Amino acid sequence: MIGIIDYGMGNLFSVSKALERLEVAYFISDDPEQLMKADGLILPGVGAIKDAMELLDRTGLSTTLKKYADTGKPLLGICLGMQLLFEESEEGGGTNGLGLLPGCVKRFPGVTKEGEIYKVPHMGWNKLLFKKESAILEEVEEDFVYFVHSYYAVTNAEEVVHAYSRYEVEVPAVVGHNNVYGTQFHPEKSSNAGMGILQNFTKIAAERVGVS
Repeated sequence: MIGIIDYGMGNLFSVSKALERLEVAYFISDDPEQLMKADGLILPGVGAIKDAMELLDRTGLSTTLKKYADTGKPLLGICLGMQLLFEESEEGGGTNGLGLLPGCVKRFPGVTKEGEIYKVPHMGWNKLLFKKESAILEEVEEDFVYFVHSYYAVTNAEEVVHAYSRYEVEVPAVVGHNNVYGTQFHPEKSSNAGMGILQNFTKIAAERVGVS
């Protein structure tokens, strides 16, 4: 059973509909006790990271997410949810994240090295390019996926980046370490590649049933 975390800033409808298309059992909850029992957790997110962390801290869900990651069961952050997994973000004058992945989330500069201005936010379809083999990308092809974001992750831990895309800079698109995964794009809106990643996540969760 996959748990979708409801903390007030996630696109719950599109994620839940994607799981329904995959015929995967799920529940939506903000209850820490129920979430801890899930075989896998999805942390969706839209909006500002500062607001999101305040909500997670206020409800105690930030502690729940860290405890859940320690169980070894898989956790997947989507879009803002992925950014929340990192140590910090420049957004909002500087915001601490959950610290489950090493790195900082930075705003697109909006200006190329040549001084040309480009549009921020990054919105639309970009090619997914693989850096390494991983369970979350198994049988997924390098295809176009759908992004909507003004910030992107920067990390010195190259092993964390499983796939990337380019939008004037190299954008980590699929990240992961041990049982913690994230996608900067919206897999639930990204056709075959996105649905393949969600399918793989549910397979990883099924394989880890009983882990504690």
